[in-house]
Amino acid sequence: MNTKTLKEIVNTLENGTTLELHVPNLDIVRKFYSKIGFEIVYDKENYLVVAKDTALLCFWGENGMAAKHPYFGKWEKTKRGVGIEIAIPVKDVEKYYEQIKSHVKVVEELKIKPWKIKDFRIEDPNGYYVRFTEPINWKEEVIEKTK
Repeated sequence: MNTKTLKEIVNTLENGTTLELHVPNLDIVRKFYSKIGFEIVYDKENYLVVAKDTALLCFWGENGMAAKHPYFGKWEKTKRGVGIEIAIPVKDVEKYYEQIKSHVKVVEELKIKPWKIKDFRIEDPNGYYVRFTEPINWKEEVIEKTK
């Protein structure tokens, strides 16, 4: 369950980058992300927003409209998410991995990476490659150490 208030979660939309993922079926997305602990924060008019800790994912139920989109229509036969890695920091990534691993297609099991961060990777039902990782303070743990 999310420890932030709905207002704090939605404020993320005002303060950062937002992903909008086009999917053919919102019902599948809704069930999948709810099952792995995401909270539905908006679900109206063919648009779904889910949240986990500080991460927001937005989904547009395109119902086959991507093929008619001026840009996406060019890539109709390509697997969704090719070349994209969605990174989601979660508190207690080990516990989260244990909770969801039997409900998802694990692409890479939980392990410590050479850069000393624990993470694991899954493929969602639409083919998006999603990495769940320990939270990292980029300013203190990466940028300041490389100055």
